[in-house]
Amino acid sequence: MKRHLQIALAAAGILAAHSAIAERAEWGRLLDPPGNYGFTRSVVRGETFERPEYTIEYYRQANGPGTTQTVIMTIPRGSTGPFPAVVVPFYFPEAMLGYDPATGNPMPSFAEVAMMADLSRRGYVCISASAYHLTYLKSQKPQRDFSRWQDAGAALVRDWPSWTGMGKLTFDTRLLVDVLEADARVDKARIGIAGHSLGGKMALFAGATDPRIKAILASDPGVCWDHSNWNAVWYFGSRLAEMKASGLDIGGLLADFGCKPLCLLAGEYDGDWSETMLRKAYGHNAAPGRLMVVNPRLGIHRPSKKSLESGYSFLDRHLKAPERPTPARHQEASGEGARTLRPAPPRRRQ
Repeated sequence: MKRHLQIALAAAGILAAHSAIAERAEWGRLLDPPGNYGFTRSVVRGETFERPEYTIEYYRQANGPGTTQTVIMTIPRGSTGPFPAVVVPFYFPEAMLGYDPATGNPMPSFAEVAMMADLSRRGYVCISASAYHLTYLKSQKPQRDFSRWQDAGAALVRDWPSWTGMGKLTFDTRLLVDVLEADARVDKARIGIAGHSLGGKMALFAGATDPRIKAILASDPGVCWDHSNWNAVWYFGSRLAEMKASGLDIGGLLADFGCKPLCLLAGEYDGDWSETMLRKAYGHNAAPGRLMVVNPRLGIHRPSKKSLESGYSFLDRHLKAPERPTPARHQEASGEGARTLRPAPPRRRQ
């Protein structure tokens, strides 16, 4: 009997491994750039701005045939490193600082999610770049005009029908890891990624698929397909229907690529439903400390300071110290009793 059980378990393991390989190949078809998406890799140094706690460095990085992305990197002051590092993807990099480095003018709408500034103060080299809605097409529209996303996503799919907007976002984010790896001030073995909203989506996909990234912090990205606008053309567009039909989901993505340490900050688009899916992907207590869900049950899209602090501490544990078990769940006080699964919130642009 024991022998039969061992054989059955081994067979199940082989089938699971084959399934993961097949799914990784499917993700590759959705996310990897077309074979003829060729260009010369280059990074050009720009302006530098000194701040009391860190130095801000600008770069221009080639990110496609005839296109470049604006890159900001922050270097902590008071030490020579090498430092742990965090990629902080978002719409444009200044938002993740919460102010314009050239003028010092604050950006109040992003002050509560200025992850780059927060993590720089904690001793991380941080890096961020303009997303492709600002780089793929030349446009006279203002930087914050949301219709630029629709324009760029439609143009990308027209030019590269086999690709997806999420693939482009993932590709451009992984280019930032190239910059970190080439910098002697960075500890290449301690690179993480953190993002809010759209940046959280980018953190999930780049973090899962890039082996150089060791830990992921994602704030309210909407990890379940029906809880966010994943069918927007700048993400997966019409491809989402076939992805659902074939059983692809973000829990599977994370599992297929090894279930890296992940901290999810729940909010408006992530909640109990997200944790249910993620815990299934990570297994029942199979890897304690590798998944943490911070769920204050406030139903708002901006994380609280307490939630962010929990997320930053999670990165500290996995990027600044040897990995060790951590509590499998963290929940801020909400005054609620028994946990209940909530229905999907309405979709919103991210």
